Amino acid sequence: MKVVGLELVGDKRKAVGIYWGDGRLLDLSRALRIFMMAKGREDPGHVESPQDAISRGFLDIGLLSDLLSFVDAHRLYEDLLVRDPKLLAPIPYPSKVIALGRNYASHAKEMGHEIPKEPIIFQKASSSIVGPEEPVIYHRGLTRIDHEVELAVVIGKTCRHVMEDEALSYVAGYTVLNDVTARDMQASDIESKLPWFRSKSFDTFCPIGPCITLPDEIPDPQSLDLSMMVNGEVRQKANTSEMIFPVSSLISYISSIMTLYPGDIIATGTPDGIGPVFPGDIMEAYVERIGVLRNPVVEEDRLCKGPG
Repeated sequence: MKVVGLELVGDKRKAVGIYWGDGRLLDLSRALRIFMMAKGREDPGHVESPQDAISRGFLDIGLLSDLLSFVDAHRLYEDLLVRDPKLLAPIPYPSKVIALGRNYASHAKEMGHEIPKEPIIFQKASSSIVGPEEPVIYHRGLTRIDHEVELAVVIGKTCRHVMEDEALSYVAGYTVLNDVTARDMQASDIESKLPWFRSKSFDTFCPIGPCITLPDEIPDPQSLDLSMMVNGEVRQKANTSEMIFPVSSLISYISSIMTLYPGDIIATGTPDGIGPVFPGDIMEAYVERIGVLRNPVVEEDRLCKGPG
């Protein structure tokens, strides 16, 4: 199953969508209210994002399977069909975005670093998140920004000190993340022995989407192809089997340091092939079984001036 955050055309209402088996998109927010009330359960009210649905336990695969069977049995899919949606970031306000440095040996090598013996974690500001098709701003004063395609893990349940063999049970689903980086600033900060938080956290430097694929479609996150295309040219291409520290290990390690909450995001690192992008470029980050996350790069001055 795949779910999305969306804005409905007309009333501008934010909602959750779920893809039907034939690729059609249904209004899951409405479907939940109909289903829950028909079953004599408490009215859930409006669920405005996948993040909201995760925190309230509505993305449980068993619940969704029953809901879709109900929709089919009562022939509700035409009424619930979403036409021409605007997709939004599926997790707009996580409590934190934890990212991995050098989690692919090929990337560590291209950056001139040794393969790490334990995970290297850092944080991206939650305010840097944007959704599919939203512009990534080439901010004034920067001389190089780079693309970095990554598999992102969305946490489904609060967890602390999770054992590695239980870690995947705390996953709500997976999405695509582009860890956009101000490479010139990062290099300067590293040389000065400073953290590189600011180079990762400019507004718009964390595109995510286009959907969250639930674990029923990704039972093994270590067997997914991923790639990055810029203007139709392949820049990065790898498989998540090449990660130094797999997803289960990362969840266990990070949860030994900090509590993870529903909707928190773990960006699992990027393979080799990173490179600069410029205003006018189109980035297309792809992860198998999830889809393509597409974002244009826009010059800050032009974005501020508007048309003309």
